[in-house]
Amino acid sequence: MEDRIFDLLMYAVPAVITGGIAYFFFRDHIANEDKRRRYLLHKEAQKEALPIRLQAYERLSLFLERVTPSKLLIRVGPNSSDKTDYERLLIMSIEQEFSHNLAQQIYMSDQCWSAIIVSKNKVIQLIQKANLSEKTDSADKLREVVLREMLEIPSPTDAALSFIKKEVGDLLNP
Repeated sequence: MEDRIFDLLMYAVPAVITGGIAYFFFRDHIANEDKRRRYLLHKEAQKEALPIRLQAYERLSLFLERVTPSKLLIRVGPNSSDKTDYERLLIMSIEQEFSHNLAQQIYMSDQCWSAIIVSKNKVIQLIQKANLSEKTDSADKLREVVLREMLEIPSPTDAALSFIKKEVGDLLNP
C-alpha cells in the first residue's frame, strides 16, 4: 500500500510542478497577447484620429489668423462712423468665428484650448480698450488706434499660434 502511495506521489508531484509552470507561462503569455492587441487597437485608432486632430488644429490656426487685429480690421470694415457700433461688429465677428470652432476643443489639450480662449479674449479687450481711448471718436479712428497698438505690441494671437505649432509638433514627433 505504501508503495502505491509513493508511486502515486512520484507521478503526481512532477505533473503538479509541470502544470504550475504551464499555468504561469500561459497566464503571462495571454497577458502579453492582450497588451499587444490593445496596443494594436490603440495604434489603429490613433492612425484614424490623427487626420481629424490635425484638421482641428488647422481650423483653430485659421481662427487665430482671422481674429488677429490687423487682419480682422481689414476684413471687417465699419458700417457707419459710430465707434461703438464698429466695436460691436468686430466683437460679434470674433465671437461668431469662435462659435463655429467650439467643437474642435475635444481634439486638443486643455492647455492649448485655454491659450486660444485667452488669445480671443485679449483681442476683444484690445478693441474695447481702443474704443475707450480719448483719441477714438469714430470708427476709422478706432481702426487707427488698434493698428497703432499692434505696431507697439505683438499680436495676442501669436502666443496661441505658437502653442498650436508646438502641440502639433509633439503630436507628429512623439
